[in-house]
Parts: sequence; C-alpha cells; structure tokens
Amino acid sequence: MSDAIITAENISKRYWLGHQASQGDGIRHLLETVLRNPAHWFQARREKRRRETEEFWALKDISFQIKAGDVVGIIGRNGAGKSTLLKILSRITEPTTGRIEIEGRVASLLEVGTGFHGDLSGRENIFLNGAILGMTKAEIKKKFDEIVAFSEIEKFLDTPVKRYSSGMFVRLAFAVAAHLEPEILIVDEVLAVGDAAFQKKCLGKMDEVARGGRTVLFVSHNMAVMRQLCNAGLLLDQGRVLQAGTIGEVVDSYLTVGVHTEGHWQRPQPMPDQPGIYFETVRILNQQGEPAGHLDCTDSFTVEIIARATETFNRGQIALRITNKENIIVLTSGHNDAAGKCLPVTPGRHRFRVTIPGNFLAPDIYYLQIAAQVPQVKLFDIIENTLSFCVEDTGSLRTIFHDERAGVIQPVLAWADEAGSEGKS
Repeated sequence: MSDAIITAENISKRYWLGHQASQGDGIRHLLETVLRNPAHWFQARREKRRRETEEFWALKDISFQIKAGDVVGIIGRNGAGKSTLLKILSRITEPTTGRIEIEGRVASLLEVGTGFHGDLSGRENIFLNGAILGMTKAEIKKKFDEIVAFSEIEKFLDTPVKRYSSGMFVRLAFAVAAHLEPEILIVDEVLAVGDAAFQKKCLGKMDEVARGGRTVLFVSHNMAVMRQLCNAGLLLDQGRVLQAGTIGEVVDSYLTVGVHTEGHWQRPQPMPDQPGIYFETVRILNQQGEPAGHLDCTDSFTVEIIARATETFNRGQIALRITNKENIIVLTSGHNDAAGKCLPVTPGRHRFRVTIPGNFLAPDIYYLQIAAQVPQVKLFDIIENTLSFCVEDTGSLRTIFHDERAGVIQPVLAWADEAGSEGKS
C-alpha cells in the first residue's frame, strides 16, 4: 500500500491567450456582410477567433508522488508552472486533464489575500479559515492566541483586513496557515513580502512544522533556504517535470540548466539595433590564457569581456558579480573601480579584463553575472548566471588543514609569530 499523501497523474493545465483584435469596419458594414452571406460570415468569425487566441499549456503531463512528512522544494525559472501547480494542489483551479489525489487538510499561502475576505476583520478571518479547513470552533479557539502572537497584529485584530498593509496581511495569513495544523502546508514566494525578521520567523516555523511530521510544499528562488528546509525537490521547466529527487540533486540541476560550463559564452543573437553597450563574448581564462571551466583554487584566473559601445557613455560601467551555488554574492566589481570614479566608455569594441587572485575563492561552483549599464540610470545588457566555473582543491590546502577549509573565500593570509615577546616591556 502506498504511503503517498499526494499523488498526481498526468496533470495538464491549458489556458487560452487572447491577442489584440483588429478593428472592424463599423456596424453598417457588419450588417451588410451578415445579411448578404450568413454562412460565410460565421465561418470567417470562427477563423478570426482562432487567430486571436493561442493555446498555452502551463503544465503538461506532470506525474509525481509526495510522501507524508516530506518537505518538498518546487523549483523552476519564472514561467515554469510552479504557481499553477500549487493552485491545482490547493484546489483553487482544476487541471484540464489528469487526476490528483490528496489525503488530509491543505492550508495554502499563495498570494496576498488568498482565502481572506477583505470586509471581515482579522479575528473573523481566522475563524473563517479554520472553518474552511474543517476545524471546529473549539479547535480554532485553542490556537487563536498563538496565531495572534505570531502575527504581531493584535492592535489591528478587529480592523477589516482590506485596510491592512501587504506585510500585515502576510503576517496574519502565514500565522493562520501554519498554526491551524493542516496535514499539508503549501507556501509560495509570498513570504518575500515580509520584512527580514518576520521571514526568519516564518522559516523557523516551517522547519518546526516539518519536524512535526506534516508535509510542506515550498516555492522559493532562495536556494540556500531550499537546501536548509527541504529534503526532496521537484524541478519544473516549461510546464514539465525535469527532475525529481533529493533537494541537493534538484538544486544542482536547476543551477546548471542553460549554463555554459566550459568557461566561454558568446552572444547567440544579433546585437540590438539601439544605442547602448552590448556584450559579444565572455571568457574565463586560466593561467595559460585558455578558456577553462575548472580552475585550481591556488591559481589566479581572468574574466575577459568583449563589449561594443554604439556611442560615448560618460558614466558607462561594466559590472561583474560572482555568486556561489547557494546564490550568495561572493563579490561585486566594476571596470573603473581602480579609478575611483566613472570613466567614459567610448564608441567601438572594448576588451575588459579583471583578474581574481589565487587562494581567494573556496572550492565550489560559481556563477558570473555581468551587466553593461549607466548606474542607476539605464541597464543596456546583462548576462545573468549563464556562465559557471568550478574552483577545485587539488590537495595543497588540505595538507595543511587535513579537512575542507570552511568559508566562502579562503585567502592565504600572512601571520606573524612574535615568539617570546609576550610579557616583555
């Protein structure tokens, strides 16, 4: 007998996208056309509707099982179908094809305002949500004080929620969803609305819910949080399941989808036909000056950027950012850092180079993000996480530490040993 709490079989969801209709020739022309040849008019109308709508499958033939007690991170780029899947699991919308079986009560926090009635107070909405989950009034009262304390909105408890700020709304909505003891808790990116302290509080509560044996489905673009909270992952891409497995495997796959790993990127499409600074080629060069996707942590390497400017930009800047696989920013730099001010980028082709010293980055997988811009004014071009490289430890540092050296960076620093100087005047 299966111990799955959620079973999805061949789930698909179709939407019809409308396109702007062409303007008609007026009511008089319409009447003449209908009266002259009704059959032709109806056929033309059907064809026009077909041209003005487009079939779009947000999900296509998705199948998976989730066991009771699993904490599942649903990962994918924007438009992959994550929110649509959560809406189907929450019974907000029905799939076009396929079937889904869910055992137990489901509490969802998908969008600000989902499941709340704006004209009711915070107090009334707590009881309303509890009733929707099938809880008795006595069960809701038992949890009521915990919900209010967690949400920190006691002062506004009897105010209609339509007057709440988005942050207050999320505080109350998450408190209700997490404390009314559903068997399944579904949370989308909506937590990003809250402040940093409340986000930390929510993540702690989700961890507590998961340790209590309940099932959690969580969508986030924060891979570090995913690794911390989840034990399983589901990777979506263009409405299909690309991979299901442990959270580590799924996050690693997500970070490498569409990524160039051989240290070389070249613009795949023609340069934009408008003023700006645009990239042609980006390369990661090893000490021998060759493109490389794997580097020794003790060796320096160079990022080479070839860009073309269409005109002079007095405050133009080429900015570089390196992040690790947890999406933690390791460093940010601009091509005119050493000058201490923005210098003009003149028309023509430019070759920018910046060298990262050896014994600086810890062994890990890293991603480059490069932008051409006029800071705080205009972004012309960006290469976002499409070029990765791996920094490896061949053993030189492990012989000293006899283990992995912790830290995002691992510079070799100069130490002084003033032996015997302690206590001397």
